[in-house]
Amino acid sequence: SDLGDCPICFLPLPIDPRKSTLTGCCSKSICDGCDIANQAHEMNESLPHKCPFCRHPVPKSQEEVVKNIMKRVEANDPIAFHQMGHMCYEEGDYDGAFEYYKKAADLGDAVAHFELSVMYREGEGVEKDKKREVYHLEEAAIGGHPRARHNLGCDEEESGNIERAVKHWIIAAALGDDRPIEFMMEMSEEGYVSKDDLAAALRAHQAAVDATKSPQRE
Repeated sequence: SDLGDCPICFLPLPIDPRKSTLTGCCSKSICDGCDIANQAHEMNESLPHKCPFCRHPVPKSQEEVVKNIMKRVEANDPIAFHQMGHMCYEEGDYDGAFEYYKKAADLGDAVAHFELSVMYREGEGVEKDKKREVYHLEEAAIGGHPRARHNLGCDEEESGNIERAVKHWIIAAALGDDRPIEFMMEMSEEGYVSKDDLAAALRAHQAAVDATKSPQRE
């Protein structure tokens, strides 16, 4: 997926955001297994809590978090731009969110492309624009964003293009997304999706999930 691998254990990151941590100091996503192992080591050795990857001290306040991210913004880091965009979005500052997401998207960030598709769909900070929504969904999907790929499938299904929808959903399933599996199972029962396509999606999804597993992450 667009998340790539954990930079410490080199296993694919789960697409569930609750199972990894995105740092502000180095813009790395660390899987929970490596994060917990690092914390256990620090506790056992009475060491100060630091980033598992770059060893920067863990911030003690939200102000420090923002300061760290802004340093990455100054370095033109696309992940830092989308982190700031997310903060602005959560605060209801859609204009600020759009500007940060736009900069991240211009640097090729798949997450930012997806978030821009949402803003164009909902009309948050921008005029609703289906053409631009789809453009950003496609860019995010090309970058490996599973939810963007799933949403493209939903658009095709709504337009009656079931065959194209299924292709998108199989790709999203192969990235570890559960949603297309649920859609395809329902549509298989209604006769719109073949058993072979459903079986292919199930195999691809299971392979993606298995690839993210390790004893340390359990």
